[in-house]
Amino acid sequence: MPQSKFFRFGYGLLLIFLIILVGTKIDFIFRPIVVLVQTLFFPFLLGGVLYYLFRPVVQFLHKRNVPKVLSILLIYLLAIGLFVLLFYSIGPVLQRQVSTLVENTPALIDAIRSKLYDLQQSEWVNQFQESEQFDLKEISEKVTAYLSYSVQTIGTNIANFIGIITNIIMIFVTVPFILYYMLKEGEKAPHMVLQTLPEKQRNNGTKILKDMDIALSSYIQGQILVSVCVGTMLYIGYLIIGIEYSLILAIIAMFTNVIPFLGPIIGVVPALVVAIVDSPAMIIKVLVVMVIAQQIEGNVISPQVMGKKLDIHPLTIISILLVAGSLGGLLGLILAVPVYAVLKVIALHTYRLINLRRAKELED
Repeated sequence: MPQSKFFRFGYGLLLIFLIILVGTKIDFIFRPIVVLVQTLFFPFLLGGVLYYLFRPVVQFLHKRNVPKVLSILLIYLLAIGLFVLLFYSIGPVLQRQVSTLVENTPALIDAIRSKLYDLQQSEWVNQFQESEQFDLKEISEKVTAYLSYSVQTIGTNIANFIGIITNIIMIFVTVPFILYYMLKEGEKAPHMVLQTLPEKQRNNGTKILKDMDIALSSYIQGQILVSVCVGTMLYIGYLIIGIEYSLILAIIAMFTNVIPFLGPIIGVVPALVVAIVDSPAMIIKVLVVMVIAQQIEGNVISPQVMGKKLDIHPLTIISILLVAGSLGGLLGLILAVPVYAVLKVIALHTYRLINLRRAKELED
């Protein structure tokens, strides 16, 4: 059999595929592992995000001779105080808007259906409907049917909804304990990883882990701070123009803004839906608010907060998001960029190590 590097690589690839094939045939063995990963993934993901947010504060206090355990407890007390403050400041407004939105959802769907019908009757749209590829009636029927189905699904799947709420509660109960041990003993993890490497490779391993840590911390801290700023600006703008459900719409935009490039577009869609029901003038106002907020974020906030620490080209980010969205949905969009940043660090260091070994072989 051929023994070239190409064929050895092919043998290894076929062996991996064979293992995967066999694994799919005996999935009852791997099912507990899959359940274990699914159960622990979100608590540790949320704990990791909070770890990178709170770690600088713990390090700041620890350098000033405050014990690490006491620093963590102080951060918890501060976080609880901020949560209570937010609850009493925006909680009543949020509750009122959510209740109003739930009550007005059927009327909102009817209003959207009416707007789509009026649009369908306009002469400008009829010119496009002459083409068989564009049928606004079919589109409007699909949109209204989807909205009605979504409302009915919420009502008929109460058990699933309760199960989701239970899982969310369990995550929020376990995350503080996970975060506590991450903040207390997180610095031991790199040393444990380095112990598995040969003595000669530990310096390079230290550099890789350090660069990975910098890439993740800069992205998480910067992206969350930028999202909070964008949500605040949109809320102020929505209050100025007087759109309904301003706080809910701003919170949605704040959470979707963690997705680069696509997030701001996704976040403004609910506001545009509400604006369409209101009036054409409100659509223009929402777009003006969005453009102003994005210009401030893109030209002032992001350059100051994010800088160019990740050094990823925008076209690369868009390509990654398109692929990740197709493969992993919303979770893929959120995790795509930080995962790519970590893989990029590993790839660059691996390439550098390969070049060093080749240069050493040539010298010998």
